[in-house]
Amino acid sequence: MKEIKAIIEAYDCIDRSTTKAALATVVRVEGSSYRRTGARMLVMDDGVWVGGISGGCLEGDALKRARLAIAKSQASLVTYDTTEDDQHQIGVGLGCNGVIDVLLTPLSFEDATNPVEILKSCMNERRQTHILLTVIGLEDDYQGLQAGTMLRYTGPESIAFLDNPSLQAELTHTIEVYAEKGRSRPKAFDLPDGRTLELFIEILPPEIHLVLMGHQYDVLPLARLTKEIGWRTTIVANPQKLMSKLLAVTDAIVTPADFSTILIDEHTAIILMSHDFKTDKYNLPKVLQTAASYVGMLGPKVRSEKILKELSEEGIVISTAESERIHAPVGLDIGAISPEEIALSILAEIRAVFSLRTGEALRLRTTPIHERD
Repeated sequence: MKEIKAIIEAYDCIDRSTTKAALATVVRVEGSSYRRTGARMLVMDDGVWVGGISGGCLEGDALKRARLAIAKSQASLVTYDTTEDDQHQIGVGLGCNGVIDVLLTPLSFEDATNPVEILKSCMNERRQTHILLTVIGLEDDYQGLQAGTMLRYTGPESIAFLDNPSLQAELTHTIEVYAEKGRSRPKAFDLPDGRTLELFIEILPPEIHLVLMGHQYDVLPLARLTKEIGWRTTIVANPQKLMSKLLAVTDAIVTPADFSTILIDEHTAIILMSHDFKTDKYNLPKVLQTAASYVGMLGPKVRSEKILKELSEEGIVISTAESERIHAPVGLDIGAISPEEIALSILAEIRAVFSLRTGEALRLRTTPIHERD
């Protein structure tokens, strides 16, 4: 999400009287790759680019090919195969041993539905998971679609223009499967006339939202690192008790009395870090009533156990499902000592939880790092 926002910002700053641009998007990955599907790079014809599609080995070649696509005003699909032991193959030195398809789409600034404009519309809306369909393979055109076309899927009605019940049903079913798994993948569909329509189906969830409930000095390194990652941060505290430096790294500051006004969804993590036992004990039942998927509490295990014990004695029952959302002590066991290291530990655990990972060392994995078809 941070990359998309950077691309939109750069796009809005382009001098359209002198500069043309294209969007490079990773639409298929087989095997290993530094970046995954959905990685993007905005390329200007003056040689400037924002974002990235690899660890740096493909960007130079993609820049040349993007400028060619701009000159032709035609989208193109480029395949980088790093599995071949060919010294002339771009990217082979990376050693990733994978195949990457990159779609290069020239951007028409006059077109309100060009890919960057569509991404911008997604960012401007209320937090939700967006589903984007991009044509990556199609001979000629079909019902107004052509290579490079991107559209938003908002339900079966949004693809009614295809005027093909069988195709619409198959596409809708595929989208539902991908959305349930949170997967972005390409998929080919047979057209009635024998041609093939290949789409990149992208599931684009909102950025992780971190709600920090506290005002002590350790809020600052956590907010700083969160901003660097590209997540959203809301601090719940008395504004008069917060350091002024927090204003530059926080999206919102909300008083405890206005906690209910915060938009909290399943992509939200809440950290209780007031350093006050009574305050955290008061806040825990309240935050468990929200849709937040992750609730963390600072402090040793004995402290959190005491909070849960006292709540139980007061008749406030924490269900098994609610207990599974509580992470106390918060963070991964990395031997963190300083506030900055503790922040790293906390954010690493949150990322692991939202990715359905354990947080163990990658060298201990017996399967590929990323899920493969």
